Amino acid sequence: MNKGSDHKIDFEKLDAKNNILIKGARQHNLKNIDVVIPRNTFTVITGVSGSGKSTLAFDTLYAEGQRRYVESLSSYARQFLSRLDKPEVDYIKGISPAIAIEQKVVSKNSRSSVGTSTEIYDYLKVLFARLGKIISPVTGKEVVVQSIDDIVKELLSYKGEKAIVYIPSKFLKDREVKDLIAEGYSRARINGDFCTLESLKKKDKGSFDLIIDRIKVSDDEDSISAVKDSIEDVYLLTDGYCSIDVWKGDEVNTLNFSEHIEEEGVLFEEPHVNLFNHNSPTGACPTCEGFGHTLGISEQLVVPDVSKSVYEGAVACWNTPNQLKWKDNFKIFCRSRVSNSPGIP
Repeated sequence: MNKGSDHKIDFEKLDAKNNILIKGARQHNLKNIDVVIPRNTFTVITGVSGSGKSTLAFDTLYAEGQRRYVESLSSYARQFLSRLDKPEVDYIKGISPAIAIEQKVVSKNSRSSVGTSTEIYDYLKVLFARLGKIISPVTGKEVVVQSIDDIVKELLSYKGEKAIVYIPSKFLKDREVKDLIAEGYSRARINGDFCTLESLKKKDKGSFDLIIDRIKVSDDEDSISAVKDSIEDVYLLTDGYCSIDVWKGDEVNTLNFSEHIEEEGVLFEEPHVNLFNHNSPTGACPTCEGFGHTLGISEQLVVPDVSKSVYEGAVACWNTPNQLKWKDNFKIFCRSRVSNSPGIP
């Protein structure tokens, strides 16, 4: 910040996209000062009493931000708002719509915060729910729902290769071979070898993978449509899971997909507004229940001097006249336990 003619700021070299530029502020007791405030930073204005801190922050910066915001509204909306005068300043550049919070407690509610009092919190909840990304704490990767189109897009990166769409054996434990045959399925894989379901019907060879479709990866419209139908069938039969093996020469790549928000066996909840609402049981901290603090007992405060006995006033909260009855009751309880315990003198 510069004042008067002392070392003028070269505003030509400063970008209003990265800074808020205030030139020649003369509101109230400000003496033609120039100010540069970096954007996207936390800036504190300090100074002795009467130096113009509030004038710069509220009557200049905030007033101009609010005035520009009000002017951007329709004439119908402006008639319900009070008119704001332009502050005495040469110009202000790089300013956005602004809010000002008075330095006082406006609510006795312990859940109240700057976000709730300014109502920014309501917008932040929606923002996080819509744009928030789920990052797995196990792998550090983003967890996303894999739609059928996403699967096809990844599969097309293996264009020209052979592949099978199948259901792993773990999803077939409750299915009978004869029922699968009746539903129109015909091929399986067991211990890496392909066979027919009819052969499995005659011989019980244990667990097997059910082959849904054998394909050659192609971007042909008919091929893509057929693959989508096969993946949809698998999702229905497995409650949202799909596996595809792709051959690249002798190497087999297994691709596992899920329409659930899942990573490494951990299921995540899809972001929604209540997850970011401390007034909702869904979003509130289970420990403090959204209040930001917990009630508990500090042993050090209850018994500040462990060298003392109860008779000597070890329990601090029992030493006041109103609480002495608890110490007396405790003494009576201890005496009764000692008298009823054989072997204790």
